[in-house]
Amino acid sequence: MEIIPGLPDEIGRECLIRIPFDQFSTVSSVSRSWKKEIQSKEFYHQRKNNGFNQSLLALIQSDPISISSIKPPKTLIIPAHRLSLYEPGKNEWHKLPPIPGYEDGLPLFCKCTGVGRNLVVVGGWDTKTYRVLNSVFIYDLVTCTWRRGADVPGGERSFFACASDFDRVVYIAGGHDAGKTALRSALAYDVVDNTWISLPDLAKQRDECKGLFHHGKFHVISGYQTDMQGKFDKSSETFDVDTWKWDQVEEQKLEAEMCPRTYVFDYEGKMYNCVSSSLTRLDGSTWQRLTELPDDVRAETFVAMWRRKLLVIGSSIQGGPQSCYAVEFGKCNKKSVWTKLEMPKEFTGFVQSGCNLEL
Repeated sequence: MEIIPGLPDEIGRECLIRIPFDQFSTVSSVSRSWKKEIQSKEFYHQRKNNGFNQSLLALIQSDPISISSIKPPKTLIIPAHRLSLYEPGKNEWHKLPPIPGYEDGLPLFCKCTGVGRNLVVVGGWDTKTYRVLNSVFIYDLVTCTWRRGADVPGGERSFFACASDFDRVVYIAGGHDAGKTALRSALAYDVVDNTWISLPDLAKQRDECKGLFHHGKFHVISGYQTDMQGKFDKSSETFDVDTWKWDQVEEQKLEAEMCPRTYVFDYEGKMYNCVSSSLTRLDGSTWQRLTELPDDVRAETFVAMWRRKLLVIGSSIQGGPQSCYAVEFGKCNKKSVWTKLEMPKEFTGFVQSGCNLEL
């Protein structure tokens, strides 16, 4: 059966690869041949090779809270967290449907990562009982449906590093168990086979560490050991997927003994971080200050790469509305250029974490 009746299949594919990602579900329902094409790996390779792929950010965001609505006596308010998709190139924001059974919000402190056409949500705490979850939920951006994945094995695990190879495997490491003991264990989840396998242990316990993936390696940075409670380590460890081994610990690699939430790699493998009011980059073994952060993103800062630009989301005060900037670094000693990107009000909640997607 022809993809488009009366046209060669090559022309039909050229038409389909130009479809925006948010129309995949609608287009897939037109015919079996269109569904088969859009769900094939070749479809995404052709989109990318022809420059029609869309670079997105998936963000775990809290619902915006109006500070003026909080009346004395002040009480702790934990807003619900949702999944948003942001395409900076078009400055378009989308809300994803809630996980079935979690209509009131995502599990607290859950992790998300992009794997092919899927968004994988791992672990977290139940929002009502604060019970630690070992659940895995997978959102298919073609069918716009959620499915349940195999649970994370090995008992309770919170505040672990998480990243994916962007193709089919999710890696997690560290965190802490039910007794608040920092962990060294690591696991890999194959989204296609729906199976978990154990990795060799980390050299160090790493609670509240961060996971990054770049050039075939899973990087686990910072965190702290059980007896150090909150005193973050400046080292990192790297798991080589090809050799199936952890490289030697890189001591004193990081900039400061602080939460590693703002560390990120660019596409060349250079590492960036936000510390105090500055954006910095690791050049060789030295951290260099590049530019000052805009005033309205110096609190609750989140950093991500989008193509060859760095995106910084944050607020001017704790709990305040978020702002978003893209920064381009000047060449030949020229100043870096910050561009403020508009955020609709319903997307100005705190960004807990996020990941990249290519569709």
